[in-house]
Amino acid sequence: MRLQEIYDFLNRITPFELQEKWDNSGLLIGTMSREISQIIISLDIDEELVEKSDAGVLFVVHHPLIFERLGRLDFAQYPANLIEKMILKGQSLIALHTNFDQTHLNRYVFEKILGFDVAQQDGYFCTAHGHWTKESLYEIIQERLRLPFLKVVAPREEIQSITITTGAGASMIDKVQSDCFLTGDIKYHDAMKAKSQNLMLVDIGHFESEQFFAEVLYEELKVLPLLAIISNSKNPFHFIGDTHTQGCKIE
Repeated sequence: MRLQEIYDFLNRITPFELQEKWDNSGLLIGTMSREISQIIISLDIDEELVEKSDAGVLFVVHHPLIFERLGRLDFAQYPANLIEKMILKGQSLIALHTNFDQTHLNRYVFEKILGFDVAQQDGYFCTAHGHWTKESLYEIIQERLRLPFLKVVAPREEIQSITITTGAGASMIDKVQSDCFLTGDIKYHDAMKAKSQNLMLVDIGHFESEQFFAEVLYEELKVLPLLAIISNSKNPFHFIGDTHTQGCKIE
């Protein structure tokens, strides 16, 4: 298939126009006329993945490799070091970021991974209504996202509504109408703001909440007449110490 055909297919299932203004989803490396016989799906792209992959493959990733304006290409520095290797191997790159969050990823993690029934979805927000104790919610999140510990803000004993935004969604705290908000990359001042608003926050991790990107997209790509392969990304963070007893709770 030509890259243009694949791009058009992706645009139908998760329109690129849905991405945020600051985002850089779409074709990042390659040309639309290029013939593609293999797609590699990954949350991120790194040097190891580029080097072990064949020439001419198309990478479809969640996080854009080129995110901000590049004033120079120093091939000793990230991301130019990866861009050079990909160009020399004739590899292509498409990113599905904030558009895919809204059309696929948030709902999949909320329903299929965490097991909540979506009562409503509004853009990035998926919301469920029910009854949970904080202990039962902690158990669900830690077990299903394989989190070694949890960071929690303003915990409630009883929870009637839960909202999720995978990745880093703390900047949208003011729009959350639920008792509890699940998201990643929660900063100190986000925590202070949520506490003042009596909003329970649970940090579900950036990598941990988005690690399912490849398996979600793979199901969509199975209808195409070409080989699609999942590459499992690695969390860049390492947890040191006894992760079974080490906890951090902000109250």
